[in-house]
Amino acid sequence: MRYIDGFVAAVPASNKEAYRKVAADAAQVFKEYGALRVVECWGDDVPDGKVTDFKGAVKAEPGEIVVFSWIEWPSKAARDAGNQKMMEDPRMKVNTGTIFDGKRMIYGGFEMLIDT
Repeated sequence: MRYIDGFVAAVPASNKEAYRKVAADAAQVFKEYGALRVVECWGDDVPDGKVTDFKGAVKAEPGEIVVFSWIEWPSKAARDAGNQKMMEDPRMKVNTGTIFDGKRMIYGGFEMLIDT
């Protein structure tokens, strides 16, 4: 079964196009190294929760939008191999700190349970 890398980040609304460009460029590299699909979603309807929510998870500040993303891989082994190659690829050495605060990004790898 496929393997998913998931990400949530807060991006200043004014950096939407810069984020889109960096994400699109990175997506091409991910796909070169084996990713099947890369999805980037710009928050449009992200409500405040009573206990927790997406904004709280990334400590979104006023004027920031929550971005929800995932990368689909054929397997965890393919993801691990692809990530290793990307760490060495100079195209991935982009300073995203001017676009969003990567320290507040949450991410992880996920084994798929259901895919309908």
